[in-house]
Amino acid sequence: MEENQHDESFRDSISTIDAKGKRVFIFPKKPFGRFYDKRKLLSYFLLAFLIAAPFVKINGNQFLMFNVLERRFNIFSFPFWPQDFHLFVISMIIGVVGLALFTVAFGRIFCGWFCPQTIFMEMVFRRIEFWIDGDRAQQMRLEKQAWDSEKIRKRLTKWFIFFIISFLIANVFLAYLIGSDKLIQFIKEGPIENKSTLIALLIFTAVFYFIYAWFREQVCIIACPYGRMQGVLLDNKTINVAYDHVRGEGEKGRGKFNKNEDRKASGKGDCIDCKVCVHVCPTGIDIRNGVQLECINCTACIDECDTIMEKVGLPKGLIRYASEDEIVKKEPFKLTTRMKGYIAVLAILIGVFIGMLFLRNDVEVTILHAPGQLFQHEENKIVNLYNYKIINKTTAGFNNVTFKLVEPNGEIKLVGNPFTKVPKQGITQGALFVKLPENELDGEKTVLKIEVYNNDKLIETTTTNFTGPRSFD
Repeated sequence: MEENQHDESFRDSISTIDAKGKRVFIFPKKPFGRFYDKRKLLSYFLLAFLIAAPFVKINGNQFLMFNVLERRFNIFSFPFWPQDFHLFVISMIIGVVGLALFTVAFGRIFCGWFCPQTIFMEMVFRRIEFWIDGDRAQQMRLEKQAWDSEKIRKRLTKWFIFFIISFLIANVFLAYLIGSDKLIQFIKEGPIENKSTLIALLIFTAVFYFIYAWFREQVCIIACPYGRMQGVLLDNKTINVAYDHVRGEGEKGRGKFNKNEDRKASGKGDCIDCKVCVHVCPTGIDIRNGVQLECINCTACIDECDTIMEKVGLPKGLIRYASEDEIVKKEPFKLTTRMKGYIAVLAILIGVFIGMLFLRNDVEVTILHAPGQLFQHEENKIVNLYNYKIINKTTAGFNNVTFKLVEPNGEIKLVGNPFTKVPKQGITQGALFVKLPENELDGEKTVLKIEVYNNDKLIETTTTNFTGPRSFD
């Protein structure tokens, strides 16, 4: 037992790769229990949210969209344009700081309860696997079984269903990237008309299929950077899914259960070494070894251990949500200085973000001097050529946009149509001339104040520089 307590070899290897570097598949036991039931309810709600979010619109805006190609993002139906990139960055920083605070306080609970990877893996693909291949023992037997008709039938059925679900996930993922309207349009037009989109869709499908059919829990163990953050974020006061080693090991260590045995008198701990907590773990770890990078706080071991404790007549909670200090020192959870620091930073960032949202304009107008163009003389007036860009972030189009020169006295003449149209959530560009009397000039550069109207309603005010000669002597 003493050797078992001090053996740290598990920290130098992972359960999904053997000593020769070959992939080792994990066959976890099908979980049951109160936490698993709660996770199922939350997971189904989050799955519905993830699938519906790109297809739901509020005020004409897609609820969630991350259009990287066009640099347009919608977060909770609030549109972010390239000009709002600073807002998008701050919102992402708020998310990172909030996640860090959550991790410092409650460990990797996000991974077990909210992460899309875990939800799809454990609540969709793993449940399909249980339905087709059976529970842990049946899956292990099927893995070793020869490729007879039963194994071929089960494998092909599972792989086909996995591929169909991966294809559906890829479609939803594409809706987040290009927008649900475009996705529906491409589906109606058919794959022949959108070959490039079909290729991208098949690539995404292949990636998702690879992740959920082969790579699986290694995403959490190897690829996910969030798991690596635990080393700097967790401490003895962090609440984790933890094994109570004080109670479980006792004075003489854990031992097998014997009926009518007084374990306290024998000096044995409450852990009966049934290893059910190991068999049910989706990442293949032994929670009794303490906090480990691979643990995603899914609570499957809590449910199984509580079931065993109930059967043998011992108190539940041998594995539970607890901090190291609670287990060893019996200290209750409290906010630490580090947590308070994260809360303060988070509050400041949220305040700055809200302030920037109030200062954000729904319409942005940029008027810049045309590059390479010099001013011209025209009947005691100086003329400059400008390029303008109007960005409409609203869901209503502008059909009659006009420009008015407020300061100094002069006139504006659009090149082409005197009325400009701007589509909803669109951009319009064009050119205009500004004419100023020579006596209105203020040296080489004169600041112009220009108002922009839509149907006589002021929508934006902007400024630009007017170039003129040095003197008129």
